[in-house]
Order: sequence, then structure tokens, then C-alpha cells
Amino acid sequence: MIVDKLSHASLYYPLSPRLERALRFLEVMDPDTAVEGRHDIAGEQVYALVQEYATKPMASGAWEAHRRYMDVQYVAAGVEQIGYAHVDTLQAGEYDTERDFLGLTGEGQFLRVPAGFFVILAPHDAHMPGMALDTPAPVKKVVVKVRV
Repeated sequence: MIVDKLSHASLYYPLSPRLERALRFLEVMDPDTAVEGRHDIAGEQVYALVQEYATKPMASGAWEAHRRYMDVQYVAAGVEQIGYAHVDTLQAGEYDTERDFLGLTGEGQFLRVPAGFFVILAPHDAHMPGMALDTPAPVKKVVVKVRV
């Protein structure tokens, strides 16, 4: 897992051409005018999901991981907590191939992610996004899916 400010995105370009495309998309998009839904960047290889929601209480959270995609989760407005644990430290449920979704159970660590920061999550990085700090609050987030 990598956590950093969007202003430092260029440091991660060398990791992968697809990741570079994802980060460049975030750097040029206007989060104030970005419309909710899917935005194609490079077809199924790289695409963004713009989301607006209220953060959830920890009791409502669920661990997840993906096998075919990395997530670049960028908080455009608001603040949320995101949980992190290595997949090998959690108990895995059934993998849904169509949704590229692996549900997990167990314990992990949480960090505060404010507006202007992004988190890069590889397939071995289980995560629990969208958690409230104290009480539910509005967040605008862009999740860029990057095919591995």
C-alpha cells in the first residue's frame, strides 16, 4: 500500500505505465465537475469510478481485495478512514470472478485519508474503504481501477 498527496503522483509513474495513466488522470481531472459513474481512461485496462457517499460506521465496514486490478483511491473532497491488512492475515471468503471481488474477515489497521491524498492498493492489499472518522460525513472519491 502506498499513501501520498496527489501533488507527489509523478514519483510513482515509473512503477507501471498503466499506473502512470491512472495518476495523470487524477492530476488533470476537476473533482468539482467530475460526474458520478464510470470514466474510461484506457478501456478495461484503466478506468475511473467517481463516487459520492456518506462514510459508514466501522460496524458497517467490510474487508475486500481484488485479483485482477489495483485500486488507486483518491479522496477529492471530505475525509475518510480506510482499513488495511495484508490478504494473508485475513480469512478469505468466496472470490467473485465477474466482479473481481474477494470478501475477507479479520482485523487490520486504519488510517485517515483527507482530501488531496491517494492510496494505491495492490492485489495483496486488503482494504476497508469509506469508514467514518467519528460520525458519517460526505465524501467524493475517485477510484481508478488499474489492470495488473
